[in-house]
Amino acid sequence: MQVSENAVNNTASLKNLKGFDESHPPDPKLIDSCVHCGFCLSTCPSYRVLGKEMDSPRGRIYLMDAINEGEIALNTATVEHFDSCLGCLACVSTCPSGVQYDKLISATRHQVERNYPRSLPDQFFRKLIFSLFPYPNLLRILLVPLLVYQKLGFAKFFRATGLLNKISPRLAAMESILPEITLKSFQDNLPSVIPAKGEKRYRVGVILGCVQRLFFSPVNEATVRVLTANGCEVVIPKSQGCCAALPEHQGQTEQAKALARQMIDSFAKTDVDFVIINAAGCGHTLKEYGHILEDDPEYREKAKDFAAKVKDAQEFLATVGLTAKLSPLTDKPLNLVYQDACHLLHGQKISVQPRQILRQIPGVKLREPIDAALCCGSAGVYNMLQPEVSEELGRQKVENLLNTGAELIASANPGCTLQITKHLQSQGKKISVIHPMELLDYSIRGEKLKLYPDFSQTQKKPELKTDKMYT
Repeated sequence: MQVSENAVNNTASLKNLKGFDESHPPDPKLIDSCVHCGFCLSTCPSYRVLGKEMDSPRGRIYLMDAINEGEIALNTATVEHFDSCLGCLACVSTCPSGVQYDKLISATRHQVERNYPRSLPDQFFRKLIFSLFPYPNLLRILLVPLLVYQKLGFAKFFRATGLLNKISPRLAAMESILPEITLKSFQDNLPSVIPAKGEKRYRVGVILGCVQRLFFSPVNEATVRVLTANGCEVVIPKSQGCCAALPEHQGQTEQAKALARQMIDSFAKTDVDFVIINAAGCGHTLKEYGHILEDDPEYREKAKDFAAKVKDAQEFLATVGLTAKLSPLTDKPLNLVYQDACHLLHGQKISVQPRQILRQIPGVKLREPIDAALCCGSAGVYNMLQPEVSEELGRQKVENLLNTGAELIASANPGCTLQITKHLQSQGKKISVIHPMELLDYSIRGEKLKLYPDFSQTQKKPELKTDKMYT
């Protein structure tokens, strides 16, 4: 058979296509488990907004397979579809064939960051994010100019004029979710060991997080008070850093591994029964340490042992049971809607437990929103990297939450809280967003909630004391 010159050239060009390297590419066996039935389409947030096949899990799996086979390249045209994925994992919950899309997209993102040369502006913005957000001590220094920025009214100016959005939509997206900086953001009041109230049931470690530690420190303090009130001695290693969620979700391989090792080492000699986390995205990554460090002979087993101890705060309390007495949060029944964070619902399969806990608070009536499993558009740093898609998802999420008629929104993830709060404000709605641990904390202390105006500005939050937290 005579082979044409064009066919030879085409074959040669296919062999020269830039694709995945040999270090953990998307597993062909996992790819082949997808039967392309399309069940994932209706639950995929990026597909629902963009409406393109290649921006769906099924479409991205086609691309992974084609790159593995050397049929197409890892280039701008393919990477943009991988970047559009929020990593919400709704498709994993939906798939009738049990396709492990979470493992496929994770492997692909690490491949992209190693083998695809991003544009200089994209490199700069990503470098900015990954040089700041995973390092709370460095980020705390940046809070000084941000505090001045807010106090002098620049935030109101840029948001009113839309000027920053014209300069850089990504910077505008980052600025739009910036919470109010207060003096509490600069404080670190939590001691290393806090004794249990009454009979000691467990010795638990608590992870403070990065964004949570700086912008939502009252959530951490409330979590500690709730744990101690329910018989837990709490240990908080000062050497702990970032859980590695942000770099891991965006394919920053070596940074994620380094942060995971640091976290494991910080709890190495604490002798805790469990490691408690109150942020959904962090919890999902902490439970994946065995996978993140599977190639590290020194930390492989340590990572598995650590991950086995990790429990979401709500998951833990639902399992061991509440022993502290709970009081009503308001003088009348409280209509509350619980926002399912994706990495709790789809990543950790935690959905019933938070509702079980909240229903134990006297007077609480839970409302359920439509499309409860749809991502709010935060997705780690997605709302900063893909602001257009994120904006539409945030708008839809807030409308669905408001349509329940709830007076209060409970959210167990800082990114979700920032995203939802932003879109509530943009729609001129005065409804507060609060962490379930804070609700439990107020209920245990017998304090009534002040729902309006914004909860974070009006509710008195107690100072943490090591020996008399509930006196």
